[in-house]
Amino acid sequence: MCGIAGFYNPNINYGSNPKDNFKILNNMVKSIKRRGPDGDGIKIINSCCLAHSRLSIIDLDTGSQPMSLSFNDNNYHIVFNGEIYNHRILKNELLAKGYSFKTSSDTEVIGCMFIKYGPSFVEKLNGIFAIAIYDEKNNSLFLYRDHFGVKPLYYTEQNKTLIFASKIDTLFEFPRVSPSIDIKGFNEIFTIGPAKTYGSGVFYGIKELLPGEYLSYTPEGIRKSFYYKLTSKPHEDNFKETVDKTRYLLEDSIKGQMISDVPICTFLSGGIDSSIVSSICNMNLPKDEILSTYSFDYEDNDIHFKAHDFQLSQDRPYVDIMKEYMGSNHTYLNCKYETLYDLLEKSVDSRCLPTMADVDSSLLYFCSLVADKHKVALTGECADEIFGGYPWFFREEMINQGTFPWMSDITFRKSILNPEFAATLQMEKYVKNSYNKTITEIDYLPEESENERKLRRVSYLNIRWFMQTLLDRMDRTSMYNGLEARVPFADYRLIDYVFNIPWEIKLHNNTPKGLLRLIAKNYLPEEIMNRPKSPYPKTYHPKYEELLKNRLTEIIHDSSSPLKPYLNINTIKDLLKGPENNVKPWYGQLMAKPQMYAYLIQIDYWMRKYTLSL
Repeated sequence: MCGIAGFYNPNINYGSNPKDNFKILNNMVKSIKRRGPDGDGIKIINSCCLAHSRLSIIDLDTGSQPMSLSFNDNNYHIVFNGEIYNHRILKNELLAKGYSFKTSSDTEVIGCMFIKYGPSFVEKLNGIFAIAIYDEKNNSLFLYRDHFGVKPLYYTEQNKTLIFASKIDTLFEFPRVSPSIDIKGFNEIFTIGPAKTYGSGVFYGIKELLPGEYLSYTPEGIRKSFYYKLTSKPHEDNFKETVDKTRYLLEDSIKGQMISDVPICTFLSGGIDSSIVSSICNMNLPKDEILSTYSFDYEDNDIHFKAHDFQLSQDRPYVDIMKEYMGSNHTYLNCKYETLYDLLEKSVDSRCLPTMADVDSSLLYFCSLVADKHKVALTGECADEIFGGYPWFFREEMINQGTFPWMSDITFRKSILNPEFAATLQMEKYVKNSYNKTITEIDYLPEESENERKLRRVSYLNIRWFMQTLLDRMDRTSMYNGLEARVPFADYRLIDYVFNIPWEIKLHNNTPKGLLRLIAKNYLPEEIMNRPKSPYPKTYHPKYEELLKNRLTEIIHDSSSPLKPYLNINTIKDLLKGPENNVKPWYGQLMAKPQMYAYLIQIDYWMRKYTLSL
């Protein structure tokens, strides 16, 4: 797991000016260093410059990058962020075809696959990845991103130069690429944030390679193509076959993602998703190894916790059951409310954008503690999106609302903004266009009923938008600390199959994640298998909200604040005086009124950091 960066222009020979270009590459490496603290490398090859920072997980000794391969009088140069979980299978196929290898790394397998199969080789990969390959003889650059965008890859174009990187602000290390924002970018922040449109880098001129997409840049120009798309297919398996195949795909994904030359651990909340991942890992470890597991909570939450529709119970009792069931080496991690507040700015640094407020800053903190002992963690992320765990999968009024169910009403969002600015944004239109664009991508089956089409629509929206927000969160908070967080539920084979399972099977017994619960009985005690969904924990400490209120009060009275002109100050003042629960959630299930305060604080910091204004 690593960070990558570089730039390419088919009409320039960068080797003719190595000093300046090495300086740019070195600055890029510094920018992505937290993603790969174990080593780095840079290379200039004719029209292409590559940079890499490395987190050593597979082939610790000989897997350094950029990696160069020679074949038939041609040289290929690679930088790669991610893991290819089937690289050993692919390597054996290549060995049978006469290829030889100098390393045991998946990077070399990627290179040989490209040599053997050409640019479409990516169709054979199963993993999480952002890849750049430079074909020296043909003076061509190829960029690839994994099927569901677990790994980031941003790019921009300037005077026919393509600049790319794992982080947005790494692009700003290239001369004359600087941060700026327009109305569209502000809509991303205020109208749909902390989500963002897939493909958008929010900053003006910054784009993101889409999940399942690859880009080729040759002397003839730039082309983009999809090697993978999530599509609707008839489901032909009966109930038993569906259960068996889903179980196999899930097990195979988890076992495949245990591949590592360093010890692995898991995040364990005591919910069904993380528990099933932990249990299968535990079953497949060598007999002399004990699985390390980690759970997250907040100081004094046992005192201040408030049960509500989305969070019915605390995690600790269920974590206790699972750690005893598995015999894992478990660590309980606790976060203070002051730490949550203090890390709001670093959370922005990790993503280069405002985030899910303390939902991100807390995970950033927890990942920093896990990274002290481990480099690889498996998580239960993405199960709710594909198996139907959220309320909007089974509440009729949420299924039928015709917009993003995690932010169905933007009236409150509009109310906190300066009315003139809000009118300029045309927020309702932006949401409607974003929603309509996404649902036009869905291919329905002729035999589907209207209700089945609605559920497919909700499922697709979740995978494209809500899941992507959580994947971004998991990658940025973990990689900022040099920790690789793996997501077995995001295996494209599993999502591809489950997406097309009829909902009466997916919600077996009319139960959220009913199919997954049925499978879980093979791995979990009954108390865990039947536990109602409980989302990622958050703090309920009243002093946390007090800190946020004080900081937001400072912002609205600060004439130098870049955010202040965009706010409706009177509305903000009224909110600061009111009770916590007098507004709808800002986003999803976790971002309530305190998180809205924190989000605005993050926007103010973000605008200051990048000197942004409209």
